Amino acid sequence: MTTIKTYNHNLWDHGISQGYCVDNTLYISGQFSHNTKGEFVGADDIKTQVLQTLTNLDSVLNEFGATKLNLAYVELYLTHAKEHGEIAIELFKKYIEHHRPAGSMIGVAELAFPEQWVEIRAIAHI
Repeated sequence: MTTIKTYNHNLWDHGISQGYCVDNTLYISGQFSHNTKGEFVGADDIKTQVLQTLTNLDSVLNEFGATKLNLAYVELYLTHAKEHGEIAIELFKKYIEHHRPAGSMIGVAELAFPEQWVEIRAIAHI
C-alpha cells in the first residue's frame, strides 16, 4: 500500500505542495528566501538568501519528521553562479556538516523574482 503525505505552508498557492512524500521518499519543492509571512528577505545579500533558504528547507523537512541528515539529493540554483557559487557552497557545507548527499549546483539566467539569487530543491529519504 502506498502512503502519500503532502505539506503546504499556505503562504500562497502556485498549484504545488512544498513537500510531497510517497512512502519513505520526500520530494521538496524549490525553496527560496522568504520569511514566515511570505515576504522576500535578503535582496542584494547572497549570504542572507542562502541561509534563509536553508532555514525554509529545514522547515519542510521538519514537517515530515526529517532533518538535513535525511537529504539524499540537493539542487542549488544560482542566478550569479560564478560570483556567488563559492559563498553558497561554503554556507551549504557548514549547514550540511559531515553528511554528504548527492547534488548539483546549476547556474540559471533568472528565478521567479528579480531579487532572487538562490533556490534549493531536494529529495530526502525518511
